Amino acid sequence: MKRLLVIVSLVFGLITNPLFAAPSLIPAPPQLSASSYILIDAYTGDILVEHNADQSVPPASLTKLMTAYIMEYELARGNLSFEDKVTVSEKAWRMKGSRMFIREGTQVSVENLMRGIIIQSGNDASVAAAEYVAGSESAFADLMNQHAQLLGMKNSHFVNSTGFPADNHFSSANDIAKLARATILQFPHNYPLYSEKYFTYNDIRQPNRNKLLWRDKTVDGLKTGHTEAAGYCLAASAVRNGTRLISVVMGAKSDEGRAVESQKLLDYGFRYYETRKLYSRGQVVNNAHVWGGSQSNVKVGFAEDVLVTMPRQQGTSIPATLDMHKEIVAPIAVGDVLGTIVVGTEGDVLLERPVVALEAVEEGGFFKRLFDNIKLFFTNLF
Repeated sequence: MKRLLVIVSLVFGLITNPLFAAPSLIPAPPQLSASSYILIDAYTGDILVEHNADQSVPPASLTKLMTAYIMEYELARGNLSFEDKVTVSEKAWRMKGSRMFIREGTQVSVENLMRGIIIQSGNDASVAAAEYVAGSESAFADLMNQHAQLLGMKNSHFVNSTGFPADNHFSSANDIAKLARATILQFPHNYPLYSEKYFTYNDIRQPNRNKLLWRDKTVDGLKTGHTEAAGYCLAASAVRNGTRLISVVMGAKSDEGRAVESQKLLDYGFRYYETRKLYSRGQVVNNAHVWGGSQSNVKVGFAEDVLVTMPRQQGTSIPATLDMHKEIVAPIAVGDVLGTIVVGTEGDVLLERPVVALEAVEEGGFFKRLFDNIKLFFTNLF
């Protein structure tokens, strides 16, 4: 095992002398003028900054991130298409607050409704979409809560598709960040909708309320919200030099305030942290011995890219330990977990990931299995 660890370390440059590792000095995060907020790495999910992030509060129109997410979910499964025509109900047409200005009895494409929800924050568009997907807004709310549970949104409960003030309708900064992350990672083809600055419908041109789209060219989403109870809210995302961050600010004092406070969070995160890829999907880290197989070794590596959030300027190499299962016996299927890699040092573990079989190994013949069983017996004996 010791020789195996040295080989892994030399090949991937993961062992470094701590005497030569420059410390990464990171100041305390900014204190924002908002009731709750969070900053996460979109690719790893690591939390960089948080304040009251699990506190349940009114989410206002950040609710529409879930409405849009469900639409994208249904689109991805072929249950909807952008070309579908949705007939506008009286309820949707009569919605107050921010609107797309759709008319009762007319038909609107799903694609236009998506833009109306995301860019114009249309309450009317959200209700029309909810009714089309689930038959009624209340049934759609039940669907929203099911998705929230699947996404691990533990401090959220939805009763409508818009975020219009209602009893028992709440979420949290952390939950909204999880939802934003799922939107970005699961449906990348639709994500450009969140960066569009204007949308015109019925000859009415409305701007995206996310001011950061104009101020910071690295920002490409996501959604604003405001009610008297919720204050001013903004879920934003930006990508710089391969690192994508998501900020959620809830309960800011003003429209300008939510933009300024969100910018503080994003700038802090990009200045002091980065996402680093340690291993690639399918990368081989070991050829492990197989007992009783049609071949004597199996290639071991990763099912997905291994990413880690790290302080900037930290050393270019990181300690890593590969711990393989003591006995690997055929048959082996692709994806079978055969060990674990631990990145970091004792007391400062950055991540642990399973290593898996990258190829299948069938059982060997009778005499091969018999011979290996005898060898394995004496190996364990001594």
